[in-house]
Amino acid sequence: MPIPALLQPEDRADVGVFGGSGFYSLMEGPVDQVTVQTPYGAPSDTIAIGRIGDVRVAFLPRHGPHHRLPPHAINYRANVWAMAQLGVTRLIAPTAAGSLQPYVKPGEFVVCDQFVDRTYSRDQTFYDGPRVVHISSADPYCPDLRARTIQVAAELEIKIHERGTVVVIQGPRFSTRAESRWFSAQGWEVINMTQYPEVVLARELEMCYVNIALITDYDAGLEGEAGIEPVSVAGVVEVLTANNERVRRLIELLVPQLGAPRTCPCARALENAVIS
Repeated sequence: MPIPALLQPEDRADVGVFGGSGFYSLMEGPVDQVTVQTPYGAPSDTIAIGRIGDVRVAFLPRHGPHHRLPPHAINYRANVWAMAQLGVTRLIAPTAAGSLQPYVKPGEFVVCDQFVDRTYSRDQTFYDGPRVVHISSADPYCPDLRARTIQVAAELEIKIHERGTVVVIQGPRFSTRAESRWFSAQGWEVINMTQYPEVVLARELEMCYVNIALITDYDAGLEGEAGIEPVSVAGVVEVLTANNERVRRLIELLVPQLGAPRTCPCARALENAVIS
């Protein structure tokens, strides 16, 4: 699927960053605010384009300005398409997330390697016909971006889990205790509302994608274990406020490493996916 790129050099970027809950800005230097129109409607906000080191970066808060878009109402297709239209080939996606396991603690990071989709009624593909595409989701996250993220987190001495499965719920409500206990019993580590369909849409456009899940709370099913309290908005905001600077610093050190050509399989994701 060819994507028309914006022609002005100043409107192009190599790396994209989606800001999650509580993470609404990234670059402190000069930035250009770019309005992008897509065939799928408007993205969540204008896109800020600037530099981190020698790499041009596009930043978009997925919930829009002042967190006005709940997870189920985000236009994921427009957001991902807009990044690709700017020339972005690598996407970094920090998210606020809950823990489903006692050993994954608030304030720690998880670099997810698998997801389980429990959403519904979301536009989840760019290929609604007549072209039919069955993208592979066996390994949905970019192995190269994951490895680099893990390495940078270690250098910063951030407590990080090198893999984990995120179950993506529809929202905007949190899980019931019964749902949460079910998810935990499956052995899944992380719960979130925005990873799907964002990750597979990136794969459909042959973009590299990594999720950095910032654990803000224990989910409701863990209540009662070792004094664990149920999730609340106030608790989530408190952890986000304390840890956003670590997320920002990780991205600032990660991005300058991403200037080399891609050698991962993400850039060839459509090779065997199209039915002709």
